[in-house]
Amino acid sequence: MEKIIELLRESDAMLEGHFLLSSGRHSDKYFQCARLLQYPDKAQTALKPVAEKIADDIKSGKIKVDIVVGPAMGGIIAAWEVARQLSLPAIFTERDDTGTMTVRRFELQPGQNVLIVEDVVTTGKSSMECAAALELAGAKVTALACVVDRRTEDAKDIPWPFYPGVKVSSENWDASECELCKKGIPVVKPGSRKKI
Repeated sequence: MEKIIELLRESDAMLEGHFLLSSGRHSDKYFQCARLLQYPDKAQTALKPVAEKIADDIKSGKIKVDIVVGPAMGGIIAAWEVARQLSLPAIFTERDDTGTMTVRRFELQPGQNVLIVEDVVTTGKSSMECAAALELAGAKVTALACVVDRRTEDAKDIPWPFYPGVKVSSENWDASECELCKKGIPVVKPGSRKKI
C-alpha cells in the first residue's frame, strides 16, 4: 500500500486544496489517478497487488469473474490493466446524453460475471450506476476493485467483495457543511463529470 502512495506522489496524482468530487461532496484532497495511470509501468505496479488478490479469490472459488468493466472515464485504464493481469477481456460503461451510465459499445452475455474496476471510490455512486447498467444488460456484478479507496468511516458498505489498492483518509463534507467553503476558499472541479 505504501508503494501505491509513493506512486501517486511521484506522478502528482494526489492533489491538495478544495475540490468538488464527482459524488457532489467537497474534499481537501483529490486523486487524479489519470496522472498515475498514464504510465503503463506505474499502472502495472499499482494494480499488481489488487490483481493478485482477485486472482487468488478466483482460484479459491470465492468469486467468479468473466469480464472486467471500468466506468468511463476514470475506470477505463485501471480496468484494462487489471484485466490484462488477469488475462480477461475489458470493456467500459459510459454516460449517455441524459447522463445515465450505460453499456453502449459492447454486448454482455446473460449471467456474465463482472468485476468493476474504478480509479477512486468515495461514496460508491459511480460504481452503483455502473452496476445498474451492467445488470440491465443481463450481467452479474461479483466484485469491485479500485486504485484508491477514500470512503469515510460512515460510508455505505460495498455490496460485493471489495479490492482497494490503498485506503487513504481525507476530509470530505456534504457541500452544505464544507469547512473549506466556510473559510471562503474557492472550490475546483478537476474530474470528468460536468463542471461547476
